[in-house]
Amino acid sequence: MAEGSERSRTSKTARQTDRPSWDQYFLSIAAKVRERSTCLRRQVGAIIVKDKRILTTGYNGAPKGMKHCSEIGCLREKEEVPAGERHELCRGIHAEQNAIVQAAAFGVSIKDSTLYCTHFPCVLCTKMIINSGVRRLVVEEQYPDDLSASMLKEADVDVCLMDLRDFEGF
Repeated sequence: MAEGSERSRTSKTARQTDRPSWDQYFLSIAAKVRERSTCLRRQVGAIIVKDKRILTTGYNGAPKGMKHCSEIGCLREKEEVPAGERHELCRGIHAEQNAIVQAAAFGVSIKDSTLYCTHFPCVLCTKMIINSGVRRLVVEEQYPDDLSASMLKEADVDVCLMDLRDFEGF
């Protein structure tokens, strides 16, 4: 009996050390959310979390009820618009914007929350993140927008860059 108890404790301890951190856990969920994206150029997923609870999710694609780029093509590709420029030339809404809009639509406060996103936000999303009261941003991939980085720093939003591939099990 004592031998079985020891094995039980060892297995439990091993399992606990294999658990992902909260940031790894939530960022991996954002990575799963991006699978719903209909963008032809870049699939992005985002979730907003407060007190270790998921409040909303979002992925990039056309506004509800409208045809997606995966159905009718990408205007930005046709016009050869470089990444990080001319955001108005896109029929899609960004993942971060969708997550923030969902909170507003359902009356959920995201003040003092953390936004987990597969990509660093563009300047348009950054402005929404700052004004919505998000205090922390955890991202997996960079994005070519220096203005976003400086605005987040000025607004004192804590930014954490994390690569899920660095963690065993992801």
